Amino acid sequence: MRPHPLPADRHWDGSPRHVPRRRALQITPTSPSRLLRAGQSGRCRHCGNRIDWYPRHDDRPIALHPTEVAVVGTPASSRWHIGGGIAHPHDDGSAWCRIPHAVLCPSQPPRSHTGHTRLSALRRDLAVHSRRLIDAGAFTPQPQPPSQAAAAETAGEAGQPTLPIVRILLVSYLGHSPLEDIRCVAQTRERRRCTHPVLAPGHLAGRWRLLPTGPHHGQLSLPDTTMAVYDLSHLPYTDQLRWRAQHCPAHATGTAPDLALADWQVFDPLLHAAHIRTRLPHTPARGLGGR
Repeated sequence: MRPHPLPADRHWDGSPRHVPRRRALQITPTSPSRLLRAGQSGRCRHCGNRIDWYPRHDDRPIALHPTEVAVVGTPASSRWHIGGGIAHPHDDGSAWCRIPHAVLCPSQPPRSHTGHTRLSALRRDLAVHSRRLIDAGAFTPQPQPPSQAAAAETAGEAGQPTLPIVRILLVSYLGHSPLEDIRCVAQTRERRRCTHPVLAPGHLAGRWRLLPTGPHHGQLSLPDTTMAVYDLSHLPYTDQLRWRAQHCPAHATGTAPDLALADWQVFDPLLHAAHIRTRLPHTPARGLGGR
C-alpha cells in the first residue's frame, strides 16, 4: 500500500489550511433594491413555516413562499416574480413563479383558488409541518392581535403617539415605533446593522401638524376629522428620500447595503384607525420639531 501524501496547503482531513479572504460585497448604484438577501428569511408567526421577505414595487414588504412553483395550475392572481430584488405581482413569462405565503398559510382560511390539487397539497404539507413544530414545542402560534378599539384605549389620546404617522413625499406612512426609536437599516463596516437613529440631532426635523385623514385609494371617506402627522414635506427632497429609505445621515449617500426592510407602512385611515390622534403632542421630544 503506497502512501498518498496530502498537499502542503491541506489539513489531514483535506480542508484548506488558508481560508480565502472574504470579498467585500457592494450594491451597484443602479440596483432598484439595496437589501441584502442574507438574513431576510423568517418564520410565519401564525404557522411557523419559513417565509422570505421582499420589498414590493410600492415599497411595501411581502412574505413569499421560499420555493418556486410551476405556473401551470397557479392562479394568475397568485403569481409573483422577483426582478432586481423587487417582488412584482405577475409572472415573468417563465414556467415558474413565487406565491405569497398568505395564500398557503394553514392558519388562514382557505381561499377559493387554493382548491387546485397542487396548491392544496402544498398547503397540507405546511399544515403538517406546523403541527409537528407545535407538538415538539419548537413553535407557539402568536395570539390574535387586540381589537382596534382596545389598542386605541391603551395608547391614550394625549402625549406622544405610540405609532406615529409620518408624511414623506406627500404620502402618509405609519411608523413601527416612536420617532426617536426608528433605527437605520444600513450595514456598517463591521457587517452589522447601524445603531444610529434616523432622527439625528442637529439635522433638519419635521413638525407636528393637524392634517385631514382623507380617503385612501378610492375608499369611502371617513367623517371630517383631522389627525396629528409628523410632516416632512418642507424638508429638501434628499432628506425625505433618506427618511423613506430609513437611513441615518451617515448612510444617506453611498452604496452601503441594507440589512433589513424599511418598517414604513402606507397609512390607511381604515386599517390604522387606532393610531389616529386628533391632538398634537403636548411636549414634543427633543429634535422632533414644534407644533
